[in-house]
Amino acid sequence: MGMTYVQKVIARACGKPAVAVGDVVEPEVHLAMSHENGALVLNQFNEIYKGTGIEAKIWNPDRIAIILDHRVPAESSKTATNQKKLRDLVAKQKIGKFHDIRGDEGGICHQILPEYGYVRPGYVVVGTDSHTTSHGALGAFAFGIGATEMASVWTLGRILNVEVPGTIKVVVNGKFPAHVGPKDLILHLIGKLTAEGANFRVLEFHGDTIRTMSTSGRLVICNMSVEAGATSGIVPADEETLRYLKTEAGVTEKIDVFGADPDAVYEQTIEIDVSKLAPQIACPHTVDNVKTVDQVAGIKVDQIVIGSCTNGRLDDLETAARTLKGKKVARGTRMLIFPASWRIYREALKRGYLADLAEAGAVVCNPGCGPCLGVHQGALGDQEVALATTNRNFKGRMGNPNAEVYLCSPDVAAASAIVGVIADPRNGGR
Repeated sequence: MGMTYVQKVIARACGKPAVAVGDVVEPEVHLAMSHENGALVLNQFNEIYKGTGIEAKIWNPDRIAIILDHRVPAESSKTATNQKKLRDLVAKQKIGKFHDIRGDEGGICHQILPEYGYVRPGYVVVGTDSHTTSHGALGAFAFGIGATEMASVWTLGRILNVEVPGTIKVVVNGKFPAHVGPKDLILHLIGKLTAEGANFRVLEFHGDTIRTMSTSGRLVICNMSVEAGATSGIVPADEETLRYLKTEAGVTEKIDVFGADPDAVYEQTIEIDVSKLAPQIACPHTVDNVKTVDQVAGIKVDQIVIGSCTNGRLDDLETAARTLKGKKVARGTRMLIFPASWRIYREALKRGYLADLAEAGAVVCNPGCGPCLGVHQGALGDQEVALATTNRNFKGRMGNPNAEVYLCSPDVAAASAIVGVIADPRNGGR
């Protein structure tokens, strides 16, 4: 019996010829990432060695990535102190994959890892962040873990007691209509599956639409796979993966490309024709509460956010700038822009996108997670409504349980900014 893509990745990481769904294994970890919550991992890591007389030592500093992104610059003395602890850890343990609050190399962790070529096809990638699933876009088995689990990874280099997950095959065909794209696809899929429909499963993406989709788009769909409960979302590596890693991430060594076996067994197969898809909106207060844009058009919006690890890449900023060039953000509506990395920020600056957005009335902020998690740079007021290209809209997600968050694509966000209400980009924002 053949293996799915994730079964092959896990088997390789365990040094086994094959693994079956339900097997409990301890795969080798190729990359372990933490952001500011690495301070919690450090506490647990030190506890492991407490009283042993043995110096705490990370198993392989070359396989650790620490990226400061969630609260940058620090919004409090507590955050600043935790960031200092991580800088000290990096220096002491000689961790090379460290991205501090810098304009030449910083950004959101889920953009930095692919951008710098840290993720490769066939890797097992773990991160103390649920949206670590993003890196399945490059053919890795990538998933989020807790601080205690990460402390054991820092110590042993393996992730313990992993149950090999079943896989749902998602076959996507057709050409996206104008103003419809990967964000609409994944919102539609989450609405179809529900928030628990892929629990403890992997979503493995196939089809002509995926084959011709850019890595930027693949990062979107893998990022939000977790919102359907999935352990991971994966696009098996192909020519686009090789192109991205070589030409955009600067990877020079040979890249191993493989796929699922032709006779792989899937728990379920879902087929989607995107040519019939309309812009999708996730309504408060769950990501699976998905409606088409025409069903919610006209709702007044107080704040619009374009950015985050989901939609803060160059093509997202280009879409927003193109829509807003020569126009103005509606009075009574705030618009915040968060590029996913400083590399993207600098390129958007060079191309004039940021100038066009600022001229329209948008506020361009530094790369980082910003208001997505609700701790700074754009928390909402009571009874306010936000429309965002981020990935979650749970009650209180943007810092206020008395506010509402709708999720959408950059196309919808930009069109809505002009009129100050949720608008359909297909008819000029009306």
